Amino acid sequence: MQQGQMAYDRAITVFSPDGRLFQVEYAREAVKKGSTALGIKFKDGVLLLSEKKARSRLVEKNSLEKIQLVDDNVATVTSGLVADARVLIDFARVGAQQEKVTYGSLTNIENLVKKVADQMQQYTQFGGVRPYGVSIIFAGTDTIGPRLFDCDPAGTINEYKSVAIGAGKDAVTDYIEKEYKDDMSLEDTIKLGVAALKSALADASSMKEPEIASI
Repeated sequence: MQQGQMAYDRAITVFSPDGRLFQVEYAREAVKKGSTALGIKFKDGVLLLSEKKARSRLVEKNSLEKIQLVDDNVATVTSGLVADARVLIDFARVGAQQEKVTYGSLTNIENLVKKVADQMQQYTQFGGVRPYGVSIIFAGTDTIGPRLFDCDPAGTINEYKSVAIGAGKDAVTDYIEKEYKDDMSLEDTIKLGVAALKSALADASSMKEPEIASI
């Protein structure tokens, strides 16, 4: 570690002279070590996929679920620190229920993502806390149609036709950019997603059955 960097990497509220927040960058590195996950829009909805990584063969498979339902019309998949993901998903569920009670309608996905992003962004500004070491893909349908967003440790959000997070992000993104087509069927989208996940592995035959859900 460079001596100049050491003066800034311990405090999330202090910019380095070249405009960097090192703790946020470290949180993004935690995401890069996580399981590869992706979302893909298709004609009638959004598909979520995630590889399953067990630390031990003694771990129960049903405890490795990466895709989580937030509300009837919203689901998420995450990569990074599992505990951080759990806290943020619980936060999103509370926000979704508050909106449903207040307005009596389907959750507006973009508004929900912004609430979670605001929570994540706050943890890059104040002392005594650290950034969340997780990226979250939000997928679902609302009055606009199929929606697909991601939110990174800095609280940055973007909407996509397809997006990947985790260790294999770059390889998966390159593959989908070449093969993606608008208005794909669910069956074709599943084939594309599985092939994209395999493209991120050195040995595609070693991939376990991925977790898949559509919404």
